Amino acid sequence: MNGVAVSVFVFLFLLVTVLGFAAARWRRASSLDTLDEWGLGGRGFGTFIAWFLIGGDIYTAYTFIAVPATLYAGSVVGFFAVPYTIVVYPLIFLFLPRLWSVSHRHGYVTPADFVEGRYDSKPLALAVAVTGILATMPYIALQLVGMQVVLEVMGIGSSSDNWFVKDLPLFLAFAVLAAYTYSSGLRAPALIAFVKDTLIYLVIIVAVIYLPSQVGGWDSVFTAAKDSFASFNGDNADAIASGTAQGKGVIPPAAAHWAYASLALGSALALFMYPHSITGVLSTRSRRVIRQNAALLPAYSFLLGLLALLGFVAIAAGVKVENAQQAVPQLFEQEFPPWFAGVAFAAIVIGALVPAAIMSIAAANLWTRNIYRAFINPDATPKQEATQSKVISLVVKFGALVFVLALPNQFAINLQLLGGVWILQTLPAIVVGLYTRWFHRWALLAGWAVGFGYGTWLAYGVEVPGDPGSHFGGPLVLFPGTQTKVYIALIAFLLNLLVAVVLTLVFRTLKVDAGTDRTRASDYTVEAGDPGVEAEVDPHRPAHA
Repeated sequence: MNGVAVSVFVFLFLLVTVLGFAAARWRRASSLDTLDEWGLGGRGFGTFIAWFLIGGDIYTAYTFIAVPATLYAGSVVGFFAVPYTIVVYPLIFLFLPRLWSVSHRHGYVTPADFVEGRYDSKPLALAVAVTGILATMPYIALQLVGMQVVLEVMGIGSSSDNWFVKDLPLFLAFAVLAAYTYSSGLRAPALIAFVKDTLIYLVIIVAVIYLPSQVGGWDSVFTAAKDSFASFNGDNADAIASGTAQGKGVIPPAAAHWAYASLALGSALALFMYPHSITGVLSTRSRRVIRQNAALLPAYSFLLGLLALLGFVAIAAGVKVENAQQAVPQLFEQEFPPWFAGVAFAAIVIGALVPAAIMSIAAANLWTRNIYRAFINPDATPKQEATQSKVISLVVKFGALVFVLALPNQFAINLQLLGGVWILQTLPAIVVGLYTRWFHRWALLAGWAVGFGYGTWLAYGVEVPGDPGSHFGGPLVLFPGTQTKVYIALIAFLLNLLVAVVLTLVFRTLKVDAGTDRTRASDYTVEAGDPGVEAEVDPHRPAHA
C-alpha cells in the first residue's frame, strides 16, 4: 500500500459517507415514510441535480473499469458503448416525458405500476417487475467487482490469506452504503453524485491530457496498441482461424460491423428499461427537466469516449495485468503521483456507491409495489410500503455482496450479459404502451416469455473462446439463417415482437378480454402543476395514500 494514496482515498470516502447521512435532511420532507419521498426523492429534482443523478446512475464504476478494459483486451467491438450512449438520448427525449406524465398523474412509482394500469394485468406487471429485479441484481454485483478491482490494486486487504480480512474493506464500504441508503433513500445518491461526477470528470480530463504525454503522445498510443494487437494475432493465427481464440484489433473488420451496430442499438434500447434508470427519471419535477437532461447528458458520452481510450494508453504505458479489468487502476497507480492516484481510486469507488444505491432502491420499489402490495398485502399503508422497500434494499445489497464473494466474478459478468437480454424484453409493454394499447395483454406476456427464454438459451450456448463446454461466453451469436453475428438481446426482442403481434391478432379475432385501460390520452402529456394532476391517483392505491 502507498500511504499517501490510501489516505486521500479514505478522506474522500469519509466525505461522501457524511454526505450520505446528511442527505436525510437535504430538501427535507415532512417524512421519509412514503415511497414518493424515500424512493423517488420527493419527485422534486431539477435539471442540475437530475443531470448528476441520472448520469451517475448510468456511468457506473464498472463502466470506468470495463469499457477501457475491452479496448485494452483488443475487442474489435469494444468501443460500441460510446455510440449507444449517443443513440439513447434522442430516444428518451421522446418517450420518457410521456412515462413521467402518466406516472405523475396516477402515482406510479415503478414501470410495472404503469404496465398494470395500462393493461389491467397483474401477471404482465409481475413479469416486468421480476425481470427488472433479476436484471438489476448482477448490475449491483458488478459495482462491487469494480470496487474490488480498485482495492486489490491499492493493496488494501488483498495480501491477507484470511478471507474475512481480505474482504473487510469491501464489507465496511457496503455496510456504510446500506446504512445511508436506508436512512436517506434516493436523496443520498443524488447528493453524493455531485462529488462522484466532479471527481470522475477531473480524473479523466487530467488522465487524457497528462498520461499520453508520458508515453510519447496519442500517435504513440495508437501505434503501440496496433502493434500489440498485430503481434498477438500473428502469434495466435492458427487458434484464431480455428475459433479457439479471438483476434484483436482497433477497428471492427467488415465481418463485425453488424455485431458492432446491433450491440450499440440493442444496448441503447435496453438502457432506460432498467428500473434504476426509470427511478432517476421519475424523481424529476417536470417533463421539461427530462428533456433538458436528454440534451445535456451526451456530455457524459464525450467523457466515456475519452475514458475508453485509456485502455490503449495502458498498453502504451506497458501495463501488464492478467485481468484486463485491472488495467486502468494499475495505469493510475503506475503513472500518477500517489496523491492523485488516491483521488482516481476514490472516484471509481464512489462511482460504485451511487448506482448501487439507486439500483437497490429501484429493485426494492419493484418488490414493494408489484409483488408485496399486489399479492401479499393489498391494503399496505404508505408507511408500510416505505418500510418494506427500506428492508428489501438491504436484502438486495447483501445478496449482491454474497454473490460477489462466494462466486467467481465471471458469474456476475455472465449474469449482466443476461440482464441486458432480459430487460429489453420489457420494451414492448412499457415503451409501445406509452403510445398505443393495440397489443393484447396476454400477447405481450407470451412475447415476453418467448423472448426471455429464447434469449437465455442463445446466451447459454455461447462458449468462452478456448474453453469448450463453457457457457455465457459473449453477447453475440449468428443471426438465424445467416453467417452474420448480432447481439443476442436484439434477436430475442425481434422474436418477442413477432409473437406479440401474431397473438394480438389471434386474441382480437377471438375477442379475448383485453382488460380495462385505467389511463386516458391526456394523462401522457400533463405537466407538473396542470389542473387535476395531483387529484387523480392510481385507483388501486389505498385511499389514505
